[in-house]
Amino acid sequence: MESKTARLTVLIDPVKKKAFEELCAGQDLTPSQVVRQLIRDYLESHGVSYATQSKRGPSAKS
Repeated sequence: MESKTARLTVLIDPVKKKAFEELCAGQDLTPSQVVRQLIRDYLESHGVSYATQSKRGPSAKS
């Protein structure tokens, strides 16, 4: 799980935003949860790897 967060601002037309929020709510998910999953899926589909934790975290030992 990611240990830090960063903000991503996305511009979308209000009609699509409302439909997206309603769909998310109907699935008991937040829009942020869905967007994070979409990004993970997109990265994976393009073979992009990334670290999810800092190497300085408690699990990293030198």
